[in-house]
Amino acid sequence: MMKNFSSSTHHSNKTPNHIRERHKRNHGAFSALPARFSLRGYGFCMAALFLFCFGSLFYQLNGGAPKILLDIRQYLGESTYLDDHGHPLPRVLPFPSQVVYNRVGKCGSRTVVILLRLLAEKHQFNLVSSDIHNKTRLTKHEQVDLMKNISKIPQPFLYTRHVHFLNFTRFRIEEPVYINIIRDPINRFLSNYFFRRFGDWRGEQNHLIRTPGMKDDERYLDINVCILENYPECSNPRVFYIIPYFCGQHPQCREPGVWALERAKQNVLDNYLLVGVLEELEDVLLMLERLLPHYFSGVLDIYKSPEYKKVGNLTGTVRKHTPSLEALQVLYHRMRYEYEFYNFIRDQFHLMKKKIGLKSIPQVPAYSPAFLHELSLRTPKPLEEDEELDSDVEDANSWLVHP
Repeated sequence: MMKNFSSSTHHSNKTPNHIRERHKRNHGAFSALPARFSLRGYGFCMAALFLFCFGSLFYQLNGGAPKILLDIRQYLGESTYLDDHGHPLPRVLPFPSQVVYNRVGKCGSRTVVILLRLLAEKHQFNLVSSDIHNKTRLTKHEQVDLMKNISKIPQPFLYTRHVHFLNFTRFRIEEPVYINIIRDPINRFLSNYFFRRFGDWRGEQNHLIRTPGMKDDERYLDINVCILENYPECSNPRVFYIIPYFCGQHPQCREPGVWALERAKQNVLDNYLLVGVLEELEDVLLMLERLLPHYFSGVLDIYKSPEYKKVGNLTGTVRKHTPSLEALQVLYHRMRYEYEFYNFIRDQFHLMKKKIGLKSIPQVPAYSPAFLHELSLRTPKPLEEDEELDSDVEDANSWLVHP
């Protein structure tokens, strides 16, 4: 007969050793905690919290910690790194620290970009040179995206690209400082005409890479025929080239006329630190060195160095020659607004040189004012332009309203 030990009184009074040990540990852990918080302890915690908040309030209102806390820290003899060394000095950026060079094509821009690459390494500023050469007109969204990307470049920076003037303030973005260089409009046109066809001294096949789809009939087209027979490349709006770079992205800036001319002049006065003329390049570089020393200090030494001359001489256009006098007359008539703007820029540049006290002998332009004046006298006067309708003016002005 088997016995039932579970109901035995002998076993019911005995507890296994491991159960007794576990009960002992649990009882010891809970016994360390007080049964409840005392009122005195609660008051002490609240008083400490009040003093901490009160001290923080004093710190914020008086620009520092309360004197009593400073005295306590001094009494305890504790110090921090800031006590011994002070706050680190913030980096002082040069002014201006945001520069945009919306370079005009065939106005010495490649020469200046080569100089900028050497200067950026010397003066440790960020040079961002865009590889986009054939998109100067942008949509509204493209303008905003480009301006936001420019504003994100670490300062100090200089951004350069072939692009028409961008109005940063219109989109409530901080406006950078603009610089630029232009040249005699006919000379610029001739340089571009032959560069597209035959390139420069950097390589014999350079022009084939730039214009691979150009047929031989177009490549070897006589420039006199192009001008006198009114080919699109040699007539408006293609020869109306310099002014849109300063007028801006408004569609009317691409139409030859007084509106675009005056708008370009006003933008130069309001937004450009300097617009020089290529015919006086050394003076332009000297002015940039005076106005932006943290970017252009020592630029003339680099420009005149033999090492730079070897590279700079490769940027000259090959096979360039002057058209006939008859073709020049027609071309000057088509570029009358361009020449009015060029003369305005040259006068402003000479005025700035005079204010700074820069005395130099101006370079003789390729086409002297007397020669151009004679051409204008022998050229038929342009037809009177139709007066703008009020609605057209209103539409143009509405485009300028901030969004």
